[in-house]
Amino acid sequence: MKKNEEYIVDIIDNGFQGEGIAKIDNTTVFVKGAIKDEKVKTLILKVDKNISYGKIVEIINSSKERVSPDCITYSSCGGCSLRHVNYDYSLRIKENAVRTTLRKTYGKDVEIEECIAAKNPICYRNKLQFPVAVSKDNKAVMGVFQERTHNIIETRNCLIQDNKSQEIANFIIDFMNEHGIPAYDEKTLSGTIRHIVIRAGKKTDEIMVNLVTNQENIPHEKELVEELIQKFTNIKTIVKNINNKNTNVILGKEVKVLYGEGFIYDFIGKFKFKISPLSFFQVNPVQTERLYSKAVEYADLKGNETIFDLYCGIGTIGIFSSDKAKKIYGIETIPEAIEDAKQNATLNNIENAEYFVGDVEKELPELIEKRSITPDVVFVDPPRKGCDKTAIDTLLKIESKRIVYVSCNPATLGRDLKLLEVKYDLEHLSVCDMFPYTSHIECVCALKLRD
Repeated sequence: MKKNEEYIVDIIDNGFQGEGIAKIDNTTVFVKGAIKDEKVKTLILKVDKNISYGKIVEIINSSKERVSPDCITYSSCGGCSLRHVNYDYSLRIKENAVRTTLRKTYGKDVEIEECIAAKNPICYRNKLQFPVAVSKDNKAVMGVFQERTHNIIETRNCLIQDNKSQEIANFIIDFMNEHGIPAYDEKTLSGTIRHIVIRAGKKTDEIMVNLVTNQENIPHEKELVEELIQKFTNIKTIVKNINNKNTNVILGKEVKVLYGEGFIYDFIGKFKFKISPLSFFQVNPVQTERLYSKAVEYADLKGNETIFDLYCGIGTIGIFSSDKAKKIYGIETIPEAIEDAKQNATLNNIENAEYFVGDVEKELPELIEKRSITPDVVFVDPPRKGCDKTAIDTLLKIESKRIVYVSCNPATLGRDLKLLEVKYDLEHLSVCDMFPYTSHIECVCALKLRD
């Protein structure tokens, strides 16, 4: 097999990113945009030792699951990877990817009890986050980075963004061009506005506009703020986030409030959460409520349990389960998140939650050994890298009756399940489509201490 050669192949499966999988001379070939059971002509773009990558030149036999993408930037954007298949089939691709990944990392075939589909798989994001740049004709444009590049694909109507947020972002870009407000230029490190970040409360209809700037002063700032609040009455606050560092980090630490109180509110279930410019909050709160409901169901709470909420963030899972437990102890490494968690507990009149700042692998032994606290149930919701080995060892040592593990990465979930199976049996596993039409998926599983 050689680069730039064309082959006719049968697609035998789909991978985690939605790409088709074929075999040529016993070599696995990943073909972007191909679907299982299709026959396609593919151009080989890259040849590695054991795998190769190709693109579709011609679809010879098309799958019945194929649909025409409804987004004009789909082929170049890279944000969504599954808009070329119907939604139900995208769920089957994700289920299969989770099953295959766990087979490799956990070493077992697992039963997926439920795939929690999104009732509305479009316009579901509550956080629009677009970089701003200078176009070839010297105008401000916004959008998403082209896959594996920093070239911006101009985006005026992203189908996974909140409609009102998109409308506000379009207005800001038009205002910038009308008034000559310079967009940020990565090459020269000059310009003013480098990102537009808009957060929308899906249940409260409150909106926060966050202008991420390269410098403190924005030309025509007062006029922009006045026009925004006059035109969009559900904007509750406008802030300016100053980030003049040459990094890929979007937000800086300095925030200045231009209008309103500097935060908005939204709900997950019946619980109210304060969202500030630097807060983490799940981008799909509708699906988050369904995911957390499944997690609480798996916890099998009777009302008298002590719960550890590890990697607790702003306290969402613990707060969501607080009325069904005796006591919640949350641990998170980010101090600002813990402050948000404490405020959210107060906001919801929750008196049975206590929070600690620090690394889970250090704070967990402190709670157990120095305060003699033993949990009945542990909620674990780690970042993509999964749980720290020390945290796993501590979980095995304390032997809580049940562990409910929420994961955004099936590979590290499988690795951690393998480590925990010394004492725990996998009792339940479901997947939740938090990010429709993208390759991302959340899993929630229940582990029961073996008798």
